[in-house]
Amino acid sequence: MIVEERMAAYINSLDRGNTPFLDQLEIEAVQNRVPIIRREMQSFLKVLLLSLRPLNILEVGTAVGFSALLMSEYAPQGCRITTIENYDKRIPIARENFKKAGKEDVITLLEGDAADILRDLDDRYDLIFMDAAKGQYIHFLPEILRLLRTGGVLLSDNVLQDGDIIESHFAVERRNRTIYKRMREYLYTLKHHEQLETAILPLGDGVTMSTKIK
Repeated sequence: MIVEERMAAYINSLDRGNTPFLDQLEIEAVQNRVPIIRREMQSFLKVLLLSLRPLNILEVGTAVGFSALLMSEYAPQGCRITTIENYDKRIPIARENFKKAGKEDVITLLEGDAADILRDLDDRYDLIFMDAAKGQYIHFLPEILRLLRTGGVLLSDNVLQDGDIIESHFAVERRNRTIYKRMREYLYTLKHHEQLETAILPLGDGVTMSTKIK
């Protein structure tokens, strides 16, 4: 835990939840061990969307569509959401969830490797939400910056790896060391990139919020 468990539990106990459809989708995702954004991140994302009022959103990492559907509830009318997913087994589930929620006209799901899809996109986005394979964030960043408009926001989830990010390289399990190294590189790059101003927040499993300044 990044934040002490009892404190996180108390904060989450105050949450008033989402739509019945999203609440049920969250229950099913937890039961099926599908990773979706944590309650703390859900609350933060809602406030951010209501403040920024983005009209064009890009999400990297759809899973079963929970976060795309959440964003569609709090983004302004007329907002378009494009989301990318590479895992074959989750793509039809996400599509079905978008259909059940009546959001097929709002959310566009692109299938395939994000590295390839990002290179082919030529739109400009007000908000980009990064929630895919953590070891790939650093590799996606050049194309993400190309697609993010000046003044736009890049939100990256799960960046503190349950606290492992501050441990010694040798204290991290061998199978996690590549992700650990790449995430530390990603965080350093975000904080020192001349095009970005970035805050790292100990929210959920860690999130960065970056604004493109030029």
